[in-house]
Amino acid sequence: MVMSTGTRPALAITVGEPAGIGPEISIRAAWALRESANCVLVGDAAFLALTASLIDPSIRLSALSTQALRNGGLPHFGKDRLAVIDVPLAAHVVPGTLDAENGRAVLATLDLAIEGARNGWFDGIVTAPLQKSTINDAGVAFSGHTEYLAEKTGTSKVVMMLAGQPAGEQPYLRVALATTHLPLKDVPAALTIDNLTQVIDIIDADLKNKFGIAAPRILVTGLNPHAGENGYLGREEIEVITPVLEAARARGIDARGPYPADTLFQPKYLLDADCVLAMYHDQGLPVLKYATFGHGINVTLGLPIVRTSVDHGTALDLAAQGLGLADCGSMIEAIRAAMQMAASRTK
Repeated sequence: MVMSTGTRPALAITVGEPAGIGPEISIRAAWALRESANCVLVGDAAFLALTASLIDPSIRLSALSTQALRNGGLPHFGKDRLAVIDVPLAAHVVPGTLDAENGRAVLATLDLAIEGARNGWFDGIVTAPLQKSTINDAGVAFSGHTEYLAEKTGTSKVVMMLAGQPAGEQPYLRVALATTHLPLKDVPAALTIDNLTQVIDIIDADLKNKFGIAAPRILVTGLNPHAGENGYLGREEIEVITPVLEAARARGIDARGPYPADTLFQPKYLLDADCVLAMYHDQGLPVLKYATFGHGINVTLGLPIVRTSVDHGTALDLAAQGLGLADCGSMIEAIRAAMQMAASRTK
């Protein structure tokens, strides 16, 4: 990984659903961090220029065509402006109103960012929220950023992790998921020894390689209440989770558990953890989002590239009310995390 502009990492910022808050928070966050990161916006240049002028007339953008990027790579831009890779929209944007005509253009921004990261133009990707329905309504089957990134990079297994700093003196919190968007009834069958082994291996490797943690400590929840209570409330802990953790420790991975999820998320335990692995989506994420919402981030582990994102959606209702209402705190944290991860990979 090459830092593209001196000590400032070059990060592709895909601005997401144009009718949502993505363009605004992308511009605000990128401008706020321009001294430390070369944040390259990927979207419709004319639309972003108009949006930027309404946010703050002092924000300066410089547009670059996709073809120019492919021919010559990313040129050097100073800290007085933001670069924009122009990916034109097909239809006029009405804030708060989805338009399927723009679905393919939204997906094209992600394609370009992935291409750039794989070619070394960018040190990482930060994604603003998009609307899955817009892309599907445009005739392209799309289940989400994470799955799409895995497919496009040829990655067979990825892990979703959310992270953030709770208020006060609470320890920094990272929560990874063994399963993601599954109906609750399908979770037990998905928790196989092979699947859980891959998840733990990916978490351990990326905490080392992308976060610079030399010896990660991973705390693992059980699936059932009270972590199964010795089999009386379920046997997944006995038959799957415990054997996987024992095998992981034999390979030198510091993975501990399984712990009851209802008592694990306390400072006295989390101070001794670099990541918590939860068994399903709503077991771990409600705790994290309650503690960090608006400043938390989403990280895709297991990819050959760096990818972070915000912890919220498109907020169409907020976008419809006009500029100036959206909080860009999560986007700022996502950019900062991508900078740190890019630096760790470089080292």
